[in-house]
Amino acid sequence: MSLETIEFTVAGDGRSVSLSRRAHCGVVGSGDLEVLLEPKTADAAVSVRIVTPVKGFDALWKRVVEHFVAETGLSGLSIDINDNNASPAIVALRLRQALAEAQG
Repeated sequence: MSLETIEFTVAGDGRSVSLSRRAHCGVVGSGDLEVLLEPKTADAAVSVRIVTPVKGFDALWKRVVEHFVAETGLSGLSIDINDNNASPAIVALRLRQALAEAQG
């Protein structure tokens, strides 16, 4: 199985909510995914890297992550997602779970 890597950057919305620690949530398994959040100090943008076996859904991935960043106001962050055919609803759930872990 070949994997596709999707990388993009999302600008924050000005609220500048940042994380003080790393977080890991989920496990790469059938229909699931792993999310890693890591604060970065270099700039305020949110760097995103997604590794997935599903090709052709770059625009959907971008919309889901952009919505998450806009909703939370996060900035200065790296998001790594290792996917194994998760639905957009699971992606949103794992992102929120990782954020709760990072803030808790």
